[in-house]
Amino acid sequence: MKLRRKILLAIILLVFIPVILMGSVSYFSYSKTMEQKSSNFYWVSLLETDRKLNYALNEITTVSNSAITQKQIQRILKQAGSPVTYEQRQEINNLFNHSMILSFDIYSKEKLVYSSANSMSFEQMKRQNWHQAMEAAEGRPIWSGPGENGSAEEGKPLLIQARIIKDFYSLEDIGTLVIYVKPDILDQVFWDAATLKQGDILLVNRQGNIVFDKSGKHIGENTAFPFLSVADGSGKGDYVDKYAGESSLITYLPSHNKEWYLVAITPRKLINSESVKIRNIAVVLVLLSLISAFLFDRYFIRRLVSSIISAVNGMKRVQQGIFMPITKPVPALDERDLLIDGFNRMSRQISELIEQVQLEQARKKEVELQALVAQINPHFIYNSLESINSMAVLEGNKNISKMVVSLGKLLRISISESQQLVPLSTEMEHVKHYMDIQKFRFEDKFSYRIELTEELKHYKTQKLIVQPIVENALYHAIEPMEGQGQISIIAHEGGGDILIDVVDNGPGFDQDTLLGLWDKDWEHLKKYRENGVGLKNVHERLRIRFGAYYGIMICSSPGYGSIIRIRIPKIVS
Repeated sequence: MKLRRKILLAIILLVFIPVILMGSVSYFSYSKTMEQKSSNFYWVSLLETDRKLNYALNEITTVSNSAITQKQIQRILKQAGSPVTYEQRQEINNLFNHSMILSFDIYSKEKLVYSSANSMSFEQMKRQNWHQAMEAAEGRPIWSGPGENGSAEEGKPLLIQARIIKDFYSLEDIGTLVIYVKPDILDQVFWDAATLKQGDILLVNRQGNIVFDKSGKHIGENTAFPFLSVADGSGKGDYVDKYAGESSLITYLPSHNKEWYLVAITPRKLINSESVKIRNIAVVLVLLSLISAFLFDRYFIRRLVSSIISAVNGMKRVQQGIFMPITKPVPALDERDLLIDGFNRMSRQISELIEQVQLEQARKKEVELQALVAQINPHFIYNSLESINSMAVLEGNKNISKMVVSLGKLLRISISESQQLVPLSTEMEHVKHYMDIQKFRFEDKFSYRIELTEELKHYKTQKLIVQPIVENALYHAIEPMEGQGQISIIAHEGGGDILIDVVDNGPGFDQDTLLGLWDKDWEHLKKYRENGVGLKNVHERLRIRFGAYYGIMICSSPGYGSIIRIRIPKIVS
């Protein structure tokens, strides 16, 4: 996948998807909150509706409670065979004087005794679906709503209260009272019930029949609410289900009448309409983030990737040996300019370095040619030294002969050895020849000793690391002395490495003198002795070859001589 697509995908993952998730979570969370608030709102509304319903029905119950204990009703039921006089009718009608009572019937245990209007016969009354519940109530009033008693289907909805009339003294059943109540009493209660727009409140019995509803559209219909099957029917709650073919939030509450439930119906689209703003905002944010991502890609990513591609193409040209600078059509004034400028500067430096290397290679070839011409020089030196040695022997001068032999071996080791690593024994032999030559010069001014055990002779070391240290001790410690000098070269093991100590009994030096020698200019080899370049040279060579852990350590104090310690690793081959 190309870099531009990766960056665009990263932006979508980091911005676009989180916005979608945030919008979705906000929408569903808000919808859930609105459902909960709607449910709480309806619970309060249902409680208030049930309170008003209880109050309104209790007014009718109060009237019937008072009426059935009056002597007029008690008398006509106990004297069921006697006709009801006009005066009795007037008195009985006055007992049921209430604006919501449409009519009433009084039955004895065998027949209709009194009716305020043309009503059902005794046999019809016994066939009513509320008759059995009335007998089971034993004098307590029972209610039958328009959706239960069939009055709604006939187009004349009525609320019926029925109850057994008992003898005031013996409490024996002596008759039945049926009161027909205008449905206005329910209209008033449910009309005042608070509902959301398009919401509805139902009064439902345990059989699932809608006793009454606020809209008046579903009276008498049968429903199958799951909470109706609960045994005790004492709990309230809410759930989401379909009602009238529409997904709705259903909140229910048991009424004071144990046979009834109050149910609030709220279409979910009504609740979710409050969340539409959140959803629309989320959609707008998603679209804006998507547009922003493409604009970011158009005006930033493409230019950034273009700069990177230019740099990559430039590197490909560099691989082919073409050092062409990258042009900038429009200055960016940011890190892209730094990238291009850095590449152009690198390309220019590489081109210059290649030219310099080519020039040095040409010079090297010239030097190699000169070296081939001068290859005979070492052999000429060795042959000349052999001739001098032969002449010294013929003349009987053994000192000259020994010096010439030592010088020849010294030159052979330093010039002829092509390897950078030589056995420690060879390095010590080179030091011995050097010291023998110096003995001819200084005569008895100094003595030396070399200690190298058989176990260490075969280990490898870098060539010419001990002789410069010995030479430095000879010229800076022994030569200025007035007395007998002593130089000891001792090789021994130490901490898994090889330590070579060059010890002299010279005048020594302080720290300032050492630092002064160490910090001088080391580039001019003609001042080798004066500047102590041997110390610096050996130290740097050892660090380059073996690492920073290795090199030389100098211990000296004025009047106590010096110890130069060389640390090298154990190398077998």
